[in-house]
Amino acid sequence: MRQYLDLCQRIVDHGVWIGNERTGKRCLTVIDADLTYDVANNQFPLITTRKSYWKAAIAEFLGYIRGYDNAADFRKLGTKTWDANANDNQAWLNNPHRKGADDMGRVYGVQGRSWRKADGSHLDQVRKVVDNLSNGIDDRGEIITFYNPGEIELGCLRPCMHTHTFSLLGDTLYLTSYQRSCDVPLGLNFNQIQVYTFLALMAQITGKKAGQAYHKIVNAHIYEDQLELMKTVQLQREPLPLPHLEINPEIKTLQDLESWVTMDDFKVVGYQSHPAIQYPFSV
Repeated sequence: MRQYLDLCQRIVDHGVWIGNERTGKRCLTVIDADLTYDVANNQFPLITTRKSYWKAAIAEFLGYIRGYDNAADFRKLGTKTWDANANDNQAWLNNPHRKGADDMGRVYGVQGRSWRKADGSHLDQVRKVVDNLSNGIDDRGEIITFYNPGEIELGCLRPCMHTHTFSLLGDTLYLTSYQRSCDVPLGLNFNQIQVYTFLALMAQITGKKAGQAYHKIVNAHIYEDQLELMKTVQLQREPLPLPHLEINPEIKTLQDLESWVTMDDFKVVGYQSHPAIQYPFSV
């Protein structure tokens, strides 16, 4: 929790104002941030200096694992995080590749589960990594990437947290996740939950022990309409102890994640937080 607040303070103290063409807003920005999450000891990185709605973050990533490309499917899982980008993003609404209401295009999980190869066939990156890790194989290329430069125009949003590299040392699994752009007041809380949970789930379904998850951010920023709340409210609060994440032990395979798993299979224990903060969201 302290590392999150330290990053927020670093942006406030040392950030540079940069205009953002997509939103038409300025962002106070720093380059290069690193966070580490202790999955081995179940220190779930849930923000405590404001109320965090963790279920939506896990539901969103479960949708990625399933390869969803429609905001309606994410809503069925319990998250509305893709509603705005699928339906209120004017550039996407004008895009001839958009199939209709709630369509997200070839983003995130679509690339992870169905990367289009030059010969027209598709590569399931997630399945390849799960199979290798289950068999104790780490070829130094256990990489899942959602960022396909050749298909950026086919989706409503370029992936922000775009690549996940798994590393196996003995029977302990590690994860390094890379993020090109991060809305720190809002998005980072979601992203760190997802990095942590991705490692925990992959360790569980491959029969490995979870180690540390490393989260590397290139462009970390606070939007101009979020800055005052960050300085006068969130950074004035003292963090509380981190909670624990409990995952249903009956989740044992990738097929389980693809089929029957719901948010009822996840539970956060010991979560205490300060009141919610209504940060503006930029589409």
